[in-house]
Amino acid sequence: MVQIYRFAAVRPERRYSEKIPSVPYDVVTAEEARECIEKNPLSFLRVSRPDAELPDISPHDDRVYKRAREVFDSMLADGQLQRDPEPGMYVYRAVQDGEEFIGLVCCVATEDYENRRIRRHELTRYDKEEDRTRHIDAVGANTGLVFLLYRDPGEIFSCTHSLIDGTEPDGSTTTGSGVLHQVYRVTDEAVLSRLEDLFSAVPETYIADGHHRAKSAVNVAERRRSDGRFTEEAGKFMVVLFAHDRVRIHGYSRLVTDLGNFTLPGFIDALLTAGWNVRPYGKVDAADYQIQPLATGEDPVHVMHFYLEKTWYEVSRPVRDPADLIGSLDVSVLQKEVLEGMLGISDPRGDPRLNYMGGAKPLSGLERLVDSGEYALAVAMQPVQVETVLAIADADGVMPPKSTWFEPKLLSGLVIHTIN
Repeated sequence: MVQIYRFAAVRPERRYSEKIPSVPYDVVTAEEARECIEKNPLSFLRVSRPDAELPDISPHDDRVYKRAREVFDSMLADGQLQRDPEPGMYVYRAVQDGEEFIGLVCCVATEDYENRRIRRHELTRYDKEEDRTRHIDAVGANTGLVFLLYRDPGEIFSCTHSLIDGTEPDGSTTTGSGVLHQVYRVTDEAVLSRLEDLFSAVPETYIADGHHRAKSAVNVAERRRSDGRFTEEAGKFMVVLFAHDRVRIHGYSRLVTDLGNFTLPGFIDALLTAGWNVRPYGKVDAADYQIQPLATGEDPVHVMHFYLEKTWYEVSRPVRDPADLIGSLDVSVLQKEVLEGMLGISDPRGDPRLNYMGGAKPLSGLERLVDSGEYALAVAMQPVQVETVLAIADADGVMPPKSTWFEPKLLSGLVIHTIN
């Protein structure tokens, strides 16, 4: 069963709720964060990316994490951030391109991560873990949300959604791209107990986004247990729970700097020799990247779109072993047979020849990067089905890096959970 917990959040004082929330720390570089802060000195990136304001020292220097804590404390002291007077939960509402997403912000126990009631489908990297572990420990807070999915037994979504009908949000901001983010505070005892009871019928949850934030929160709990600084709140971390069938998932495009020893005709010939069907393709747009249900009895097919020398190609082949959940993913076959097998890119996490572009960004962006000469090849991927992600997590499987891009993308600084 899933056990969820109330907490008294730190949130922007209402008049600052438009300015303080920011994109997550890991979707911007330090330079990009610095530019955001220069435009908006109230940005929560000052807390989540303190290295942006300390460009002359290592981003892993103790002074960087100390700076995050100092800025956080200063925002509290100045009244820009305020703590709610009593524990509760929070409805998170995002509206993007006319589509509404509703989630529940609460806390979960770190032990649920350790015993796998919170399931995951990605590996974490030690360097990224260590950075967030030190950040959470220094600030004394979970400053970013972990995005969890749950299978709704039937009433959770409707109950959560009903809590915002006819009410005003307690915090609201609109991003530069026009996405509305709102939080609604829930403190009614009967309602909170009802939510807790509903989730007790859910056997497990799944990390969609925030694997490093979750693991880092677990690390902090372990460190504080060992050195005597443990508190009840340190044994929990902040999440937002979305029904698995009420989110959106996109593919993660690949960008490759060169074709190695291949010319374009030689690369196409190698694909054909390996059993791929290759045909020049017309204009590719986002509509092509929604998974279409297979007809009854129809065999699954790998379909990817390659962009080289101002031309899109559709590259396809029947899936050879559909029972292999991970090996049959498009991203797995692309990595093994094409990126590694043909182009020699064996480390998808660290090879400088390989880069990624996620989300439903216009594919004209891929064209532009290839046409400029910065990259030789772009590969547009179809999204993995959410049920496939959950099935892999249930089987203790690990998906290749950059397999999924879940939306909505959640902001940092709208809701904060302190652990001191």
